[in-house]
Amino acid sequence: MNGNRGGRGRRIVLWRHGQTAWNLEQRFQGNTDIELTAEGTAQARRAARLLAALRPDAIIASDLRRAAGTAAELAAVTHLPVTHYEGLRETFAGAWQGLTHTEIVERYGEQYAAWKRGEPVRRGGGELETEVADRAAPVVLTAADKLADDGVLVVVSHGGTIRTTIGRLLGLESTSWESLGGLTNCCWSVLGEGARGWRLLEHNAGTLPEPVLGDDT
Repeated sequence: MNGNRGGRGRRIVLWRHGQTAWNLEQRFQGNTDIELTAEGTAQARRAARLLAALRPDAIIASDLRRAAGTAAELAAVTHLPVTHYEGLRETFAGAWQGLTHTEIVERYGEQYAAWKRGEPVRRGGGELETEVADRAAPVVLTAADKLADDGVLVVVSHGGTIRTTIGRLLGLESTSWESLGGLTNCCWSVLGEGARGWRLLEHNAGTLPEPVLGDDT
């Protein structure tokens, strides 16, 4: 019997990039193109060996260096090509980008509090979370649609973009997307396909027990 009860059995693995210097400094990266640290590359290499065991069929990634470098480690193990998309970039957050968490709270306290309450906020004059989902979710769905039944797609992206994409694919109200906790560097979430659509099978999975250092803490 097909355990997916009518679904095609496809899976989407949403994998956050490895560590960057700005993660360590708790600076909001947004779409600033920050590269991986040496530890970030090592994280990606370790995680890639685990993800390769899922036998992915396709890899897509943000074109920012921290995501592209992470994806390259999985490509090296699986010998799959990586297709890069601007639509998978992290949230553009305008004036917030480059600021530490403390600086954001000090300078934009009301804006930060409103965002945490789930209100639609253009953080730093940038994108709304729903706008991030509008550009990222279709990229993921188009790639997933090309999979054979029971196929596996790996999406290498960023903490905020992954959260909004998961929220959109699960059909959650945008005000509740914050309830999806952040991903640790180089950890991942898995969506599986069932008769009623996509469902969350795993969240923040991996074997790297560092604290979450988010792009959008």
